Amino acid sequence: MERAVLAPVVLFVYNRPRHAARTIEALAANPSATASDLTVFSDAPKRPADRKAVDDVRSLVRGIKGFKSVSVVEREANLGLAGSVIDGVTRVVNRCGKVIVLEDDLVVSPFFLEFMNRSLDFYEQEAKVISVHGYVYPVDGPLPETFFLKGADCWGWATWKRGWDLFEPDGGRLLKELQDRGLVREFDWNGAYLFSEMLKRQIKGEDDSWAVRWHASAFLKGRLTLYPGHPLVRNIGADGSGTHVGRTDGYFGSLPATAPSITSIPIEANASAAKEIGKFFRRIRPSLPRRLWRRLTGRKGRAA
Repeated sequence: MERAVLAPVVLFVYNRPRHAARTIEALAANPSATASDLTVFSDAPKRPADRKAVDDVRSLVRGIKGFKSVSVVEREANLGLAGSVIDGVTRVVNRCGKVIVLEDDLVVSPFFLEFMNRSLDFYEQEAKVISVHGYVYPVDGPLPETFFLKGADCWGWATWKRGWDLFEPDGGRLLKELQDRGLVREFDWNGAYLFSEMLKRQIKGEDDSWAVRWHASAFLKGRLTLYPGHPLVRNIGADGSGTHVGRTDGYFGSLPATAPSITSIPIEANASAAKEIGKFFRRIRPSLPRRLWRRLTGRKGRAA
């Protein structure tokens, strides 16, 4: 990829060294890694019992190689997942104008950075496009090679400063606007995916989700996110290791052997893709335990 400056990558880690090691290994296997600046944000332990695991993760990330540069930010106090992500993304995107974001339970395809950087370049001047996402649900029907959906997402994503500037951290304000404009049902994928309930839990302090606020912020502004037709990210956190999550494999298909092409497509939500994803939500939701459903709709599978 011939480009003077690639988007910086930020990685958020906490207390799972084995997961973080797999995430880093996969990311470093991307050919673009050697031209990419990486910043790792390590949250401080929430409880004394987490200290050893956090220290192990910090020892791991201090030794990362294979990138243009590596910076490690070791939090002195526990910010929690949402606080760490919001602060870290804001810091980097304000400084660099664009950012690629990962967490420590995401294993990426060797084509992930290529797709993210090419998409960031291609849609940089398209104000209606707020972000790029690396994961897509393994639906039954075919999906286009790339397509847009309304809103934003959280499993391996990228944005520009102009996009992140639209982020509204006040969940109560977001929910009120959804209700006042009569958009709650649409926001909930016509009942298939209960984003509004997750937003209510976040407002009550029952859920540490930055992602539902990011999605709501983009949704209310009518902004779009670009998705690949096949996932470039696999979440390895739903393996029983996290605090709030059991085991599942229902959300994860195989990673493709090639990179998606970035070509001109209509700058609008793809109705057929949205329909397929809605069908997927309805099919998988009844089989998921309540706590796992909350995890897969934005709550992280660990205490942070």
